[in-house]
This record gives sequence, structure tokens and C-alpha cells, in this order.
Amino acid sequence: MRVVIAGYGMAGARLARELGGRGAEVTVFGAESEAAYNRVLLSGLLAGSHSETGVRLPPPPDNVDIRLDTPVSSIDTVGRTVNGVGYDALVLATGADAIMPPIPGLAPSERVMAFRTMADCRRIIEASRGGDRALVLGGGLLGVEAARGLAGRGMRVTVVHAAEHLMERQLDPAGAAMLAGTLDSIGVASRTGAAAVAVDQSGDEVRLRLADGTELSGDLLVVSCGVAPNIGLARRAGLRVNRGVVIDDRCRTSDPRVYAIGDCAEHDGHCYGLVGPAWEQADVVADVLSGQEGGYRGSRQVTRLKTDGIDLAAMGVVDGDEVVSFADPVRRTYARLVIEAGRLAGAILLGDNPTVGDLVRMFDQGEPVPFDRRRLLLGAAAPVAESADDETVCRCNSVDAAAITSAWHGGARTVEQLAAKTLATTGCGGCTDTVSRMCERLGRTELSGVRS
Repeated sequence: MRVVIAGYGMAGARLARELGGRGAEVTVFGAESEAAYNRVLLSGLLAGSHSETGVRLPPPPDNVDIRLDTPVSSIDTVGRTVNGVGYDALVLATGADAIMPPIPGLAPSERVMAFRTMADCRRIIEASRGGDRALVLGGGLLGVEAARGLAGRGMRVTVVHAAEHLMERQLDPAGAAMLAGTLDSIGVASRTGAAAVAVDQSGDEVRLRLADGTELSGDLLVVSCGVAPNIGLARRAGLRVNRGVVIDDRCRTSDPRVYAIGDCAEHDGHCYGLVGPAWEQADVVADVLSGQEGGYRGSRQVTRLKTDGIDLAAMGVVDGDEVVSFADPVRRTYARLVIEAGRLAGAILLGDNPTVGDLVRMFDQGEPVPFDRRRLLLGAAAPVAESADDETVCRCNSVDAAAITSAWHGGARTVEQLAAKTLATTGCGGCTDTVSRMCERLGRTELSGVRS
């Protein structure tokens, strides 16, 4: 089967790797000049805690034809060709584009830029070398990630957000207040309920005017006001589009030979914009195109933000009939659990929450919660040494403890080697500490065996 993938981001790279490993004839067109990289880890690259090499995704097998810096502008659905290459199945993985709000004076420049791609990251790093004050427009997940990255470079950062609290899609007001306090402790100020009405780039700095007349200034302005699914290619091809490219439970578009995955896709009214759903969709398409049973039923959304100084997990709904919460302002720890019909319907976990792994598993699998709800907040999670072999370590890639242990005994003795072998840590990065602890434990166990 000849498969063409339009897009070489996280979704396209995942599918190329899966199909290439199954012997399919795969051609990938990537609009960027970069080899595939982990977009989730760009804030670490911005902060200087990751290198460009460190955020690259594992390459696909050698039989996959990767054509970088080669965007796809049109599809011949009748002749079934893309850029002169014929296909039996075409997969759109065109991602999403950063939104630049229609604010007077707001336009990309040497001091004003979005935070979406590796190239954006390089531009921000270059601009940051000329000053020490940064403004971030937008306090959603990506805006907070950008602010943390800039703070990691020693800049004084102010986040300006129109909503009443940060990350309003994932957090309740109390959790957002705790996050704002955590950000403040690392040099990031927050201005919420603040609508930007104009940008002035005429002088030596960028000035941002707010609706209340306040004017903020900085050496650079990073715009992080959300993304829009890239549906232009699908629309020009006559495919059904809404907010995203509309797909069914097999990730097919309105043309049965064309599929869509990742940020550009819309399933059952949802455009997820997260790596987990994108990779789940890629796996479904790989199964379908390999002649296996495959079906996509939607994703349980878990948002992870794990950087130096911030450890946040948010999942499911924010409100419900039964809510259990705990707050420790001194340690900047917050937990809020929403329980419906004896099962976890949502959670917000900020700071050192030892049960986060157990809670994500309960949410994913719909497990009943214990009668004593306090155990969910305060009970110590099972240590890695006692983890069952089938316990999931990396949710993004469905890697369990047994796979990590097997790879370690097979010679993968570092986090980087385990990532290359199992793909653990290559998604949101939230399991990196767990994998590192497993390496340490396995090393101690082997050393103990040698000594005895």
C-alpha cells in the first residue's frame, strides 16, 4: 500500500514510524525544514534545559521517504496524487497555526512573535538576548509554558490574559491562583481580566496597551492566543470541514481514501490539540491501513505541564456534585478532585502530589475511587519498586513498567536510551522522573545482586 502523509509534526511522525515498521510504502511531506521534534518540550528548549537534539523525535525506519521543506498546497483526489506522488491512502497531519489576534499594531516582527514552532523558539531566544523584560499575551497552557521558558532565561516576564484567571479551560479559580503564585515565585507576574487593545512597536521596546488604559512595556512580546486547525488544504480538496477536518471513528474524512489526524482533525465535535489524542489517532490509522481492526472513540484529555518549578496535571471536568480539595499555600500544592457515580470525573493537581499517577490511571480506566477520599489526596502512591508490570509508566505511548524493565535489561541504561527503545518520555515528558527513578532502582537491584 502506498501511503502519503501531509505533515511531519508529532502526529505525522508517529504514523510514519508505525507504518514504516509494518512495511508500508510511505512518503511524508513536511512543510518545515526541521526533522520531527516534540512540540511539548519547546518550553524546555526556550528555558535552556533542553537542547535541540534533546527534543527531536525518534526517526522513522529507513524505508520511509521524508521530504522536508516541501509543503502540500493541493490534492488531486481524482488521480490520487500529492506533489506528483501517487497514493492509495492519504493522511492529513497538517497541524494547527498560531492565532494572531486582530489587535491594532500587533504583527510579527523581530520583537513580536508567536510560540509554536522550532523556528519560533529560535527567534524568541535570539530576541531575548537583547533585553531582560518580556511580555506574553495569553495565559492558557502555551502562554504559561512560554512564560516559564523565558523566566528560565533570566527574564522578568508578565503574562497578560483576558480571562479572569490563568488556564481557565483546565483550572478552577483556586487552582489558577495557586499557579499564579508559583509563577510569581520564579519571576513571572500575571495580569488577568486584562484585554489588550493596542500594540506599539515604534520605539526601542514593545508597548502593550490594555483596555483600562494601563500600558506595559517589554523588550519582546510573545503571542500565545491559541491555535486554529490548519484546514485550508482539506477545504481546497472539497473535504468536509468544520473547526477542523471532520473525521469518523476510523479517522476517515468525507473522502474514504483520505484520513486526518492530530491538531487538524475534528472528531465528534472535538479538536483536541493535545499530543495524546494525536498519537491515539495515528495508531488507529496505522491499524486500519494495515488491515487490522481499528476504531477511535475519542480521548480522555489529560493536560500535563511539567517544567522546573511547575508540576501540573489537569483532567476531565472542573465542577461536579462531589468535590474533594486540598490546598497548602506554603508548599504551593493544590489538589481538586471531582467524583461522579463513585468514579473520578476530573482532577486538578498542582505541586508535589504523590498520587498523580494513580489518579491519571483511575481517570483513564474509569476505576472506582476508594471510599476514603483522603487517600486520593494524601496517600502515598505505590513506589516504583513495587509497581506492577502492567502499570502504565508513559501514558502518551502506552509504555508499562514491564517494557521499561525489559528494555533496561536489554542494554538501555539511561533515560535517553530507554526513550529511543520504548518511546517513554517522548510525549508530554511527565513520566521522565518516573523513568529516571526506575533506572536508579534497577541499577541498585543489579548491583545488590552482584554483591550478594
